[in-house]
Amino acid sequence: MFADSAKIIIKSGRGGDGHVSFRREKYVPNGGPDGGDGGKGGDIVFEVDDGINTLNDFRHKRKYAAENGEEGKKRNCHGKKGEDLIVKVPAGTIIRDAKTDKVIADMSGANRRQIILTGGKGGLGNQHYATSSMQAPKYAQPGQEAIELEVRLELKVIADVGLVGFPNVGKSTLLSRVTNATPKIANYHFTTLNPILGVVDIGGGAGFVMADIPGLIEGASEGIGLGHEFLKHIERTKVIIHVVDAASQEGRDPIADIYAINRELASYNQELLKKPQIIAANKIDALYEGRSEVIAKLKQEFEEKGMKVFPISAVSGQGLKELLYYVNGVLEGMDDEPIVYEQEFFPDSHITEAYTIEVDPEDGAYVIEGPKIDKMLGYTNIESEKGFLFFQRFLKQQGILKELETMGIQEGDTVRMYGLEFDYYKE
Repeated sequence: MFADSAKIIIKSGRGGDGHVSFRREKYVPNGGPDGGDGGKGGDIVFEVDDGINTLNDFRHKRKYAAENGEEGKKRNCHGKKGEDLIVKVPAGTIIRDAKTDKVIADMSGANRRQIILTGGKGGLGNQHYATSSMQAPKYAQPGQEAIELEVRLELKVIADVGLVGFPNVGKSTLLSRVTNATPKIANYHFTTLNPILGVVDIGGGAGFVMADIPGLIEGASEGIGLGHEFLKHIERTKVIIHVVDAASQEGRDPIADIYAINRELASYNQELLKKPQIIAANKIDALYEGRSEVIAKLKQEFEEKGMKVFPISAVSGQGLKELLYYVNGVLEGMDDEPIVYEQEFFPDSHITEAYTIEVDPEDGAYVIEGPKIDKMLGYTNIESEKGFLFFQRFLKQQGILKELETMGIQEGDTVRMYGLEFDYYKE
């Protein structure tokens, strides 16, 4: 089955921790620190694969994680960098943040490869913290945490021309007649449940890609039936062709059908109505004598609105040449650049090392908690003066001291972190 959407969880690699070690050679009695830095965590990279045309593979696997960086080693040796994870997707895939629905990346046009999540930085080894007054630091920097994110993948068909219309008006027949596509064709509603693409070759090296967008019904923009699944594929097309049944074989009014389709397009995305629209009045081979006024009414109604009407027969081929040459002329007058969605969501800037600061109502102590603080406490010898100063610098770099001052902390007030208590004094 054609899959054009999926939800997955992606996770970059965590940075390796810095190492704590000291030189211990036989003839170096006062060996200094030689702890190496941790390795960077692997990135999550999305890459276009032209051999894939659906998102089926993501229905069977939900979680994708890059490799963590290795911890630093003694003798100033760096930890190994974590391997990047390459996620292959078809061209036209949009990656959105599942929570906000904002675009992270659009894998279309020239964008063939993009880093979506960056791996965490490796922590610095204890060799970086040696000073003239503290020559044997017993702490190192932990690696930066990984970033985990749920994303929604959405495949929007990349086609120059989109065929729209109610079910059973002949879109599939038209596509099969003018392109190399072989859609399933039968005389019942909703035969086409997936977008089908074909290449129109009009000779002389000219041509374009045409897509049969599955049949729409009124209420599609509200998600009725499979409406949203169909409408999203129209967004990338440059030209819209309304295919209508000029013979009204099922009692439909072609003029009313065009207005109904445009209402659905506008309800879904008002911008869609700005695209050039052309009308293909199909099934003229089935018109009875004296019924040609249908074409005249269509022209009278829509051509003054800029929508050219072409009477055609997808079965016999009548009028197709004129239609295709006109469409090609419209496309030649348009920008060749593909429609690519701009990035709206930047994962690295939205992920922060979370912490909370609350005032204990019983004793007025400022209680600070958070995963990075907990981790740093585990690596730092607070009992030593140098270790405490190191931790103070960490609090300053994270902006925690500034936030405490904003909250109104005064000198001598108590600060509590995971069982550790100390009095606050300005540096």
